[in-house]
Amino acid sequence: MKCLVKNRTPKRLTMPHDYILALDQGTTSSRAILFNYEGHVVDVAQKEFKQHFPENGWVEHDANEIWRTQEEVTLTLLQKHSLGADQIVAIGITNQRETTVLWDRATGEPIHNAIVWQDRRTANVCDQLKKDDHETSFQQNTGLRLDPYFSGTKIQWLLNNLPNARSRAEKGELAFGTMDTWLLWKLTNGRTHATDVTNASRTLLFNIHNGEWDDALLEILNIPKSLLPEVHPSSHHFAECTLQGLEKVPIAGIAGDQQAALFGQTCFDPSKAKNTYGTGCFLLRPAGDHPIISQHNLLTTLACTTNETLQYAIEGSVFTGGAVIQWLRDELGFIKNAAESEALATSVENTGGAYLVPAFTGLGAPHWDPYARGTLCGITRGTSAAHITRAALESIAFQSMDLLEAINADFKNTISELRVDGGAANNNFLMQFQANLMQVPVVRPKVTETTALGAAYLAGLATGFWSDQETLANNWVVDQVFEPSIHKDAADEQIARWRQALEKAKSWATD
Repeated sequence: MKCLVKNRTPKRLTMPHDYILALDQGTTSSRAILFNYEGHVVDVAQKEFKQHFPENGWVEHDANEIWRTQEEVTLTLLQKHSLGADQIVAIGITNQRETTVLWDRATGEPIHNAIVWQDRRTANVCDQLKKDDHETSFQQNTGLRLDPYFSGTKIQWLLNNLPNARSRAEKGELAFGTMDTWLLWKLTNGRTHATDVTNASRTLLFNIHNGEWDDALLEILNIPKSLLPEVHPSSHHFAECTLQGLEKVPIAGIAGDQQAALFGQTCFDPSKAKNTYGTGCFLLRPAGDHPIISQHNLLTTLACTTNETLQYAIEGSVFTGGAVIQWLRDELGFIKNAAESEALATSVENTGGAYLVPAFTGLGAPHWDPYARGTLCGITRGTSAAHITRAALESIAFQSMDLLEAINADFKNTISELRVDGGAANNNFLMQFQANLMQVPVVRPKVTETTALGAAYLAGLATGFWSDQETLANNWVVDQVFEPSIHKDAADEQIARWRQALEKAKSWATD
């Protein structure tokens, strides 16, 4: 694979006050997290940024604001602990995937807001590509579906709709990146335009079999190859940082957030899977060094790599997971903060027959319906805020259960346990309900910052801070195990009602 370069350094002598710095650039906030050798969180700094909704189904971010918030939390953390570059062994980056930004190579200025992974504006483009019989080529070569979720059609939209964008791209004046590439560019003052295999594999442009940008797919979407970054393993010496206070610190780990979480959860074999409860929900199961092309409407994606050998995973993505809790807080005013949702939900014995399908930006796997919209079924005069809140939390578990059922069908066997992380994983009601539906143990680790931890592990392996994956696995410690507490028949009854509600949400926004 031309793009993958083996990059390892000898084991370094670890000092008691040496740290790995992880930059966790998420969908709603930028965070900086310090990790020590034991894989424990030393401290976190976080800052939210604005969400832009210019039209129905469109979601954008200001890439400059993302950089400013990421820089601010990083410097805040260093100053708080009086840390210099000599105490930071390496920097790891993890990021919201698929979010797409184009910028001017000369000035470093974005030419438009970043188009976020949730954005649906290219649904009609994907429909046309399907009509033109291109879906098989994209799925076989990239492991992905033709859906506006991914970066490829977002790039095409920017090139087709911004003045002079296409001609400038063809002249080599513009650069494309997902958020990892954008941060890497800024952290190196424009010296490095690169990404890792996990982020590349989410663009609809990267061949997951040979590890290279796919010329045939680029031609179909009419995207100049000169836009694209170099691709390296996830654990790799990408560059040296130029940011003040972190000069010459190696940036040595990059991975998309969900693959980073899989690595941070030390799910290194197919017997375990992980589910991240963030803005969306993302369930991944590792498949080793041979790809499994899903037969159940899931994605084949690249997992984190520590050398030139590609690693694979099967993934299912829920577009609206923890975001439904934000909706309860911000739009409905039922709660003041996410933590209140559990108490409100458990103040009633059940949902009173209400089922919420939070398809606010369509449905992800395994349904892939960009025209679905949010639907609340089964409400009566007695339906209260508590019932709706409980239905909202249950909807997160129902959607994740749909993913696991499809993943198990692709593997032709079930997992032994589901490892969980993300903000909503701290909700005990949700985790118990999840175990009941899936009929497998749900295991929450003591360190739930596994997305950032995965990026830290990748950077630490590349610089010798940690010696091998066995060391990482030994760092993983259980906080709580949620065993199924109801019979499978009872779970199946609830699942059947959920699927009735699900059908009501589909194909709503056909106009």
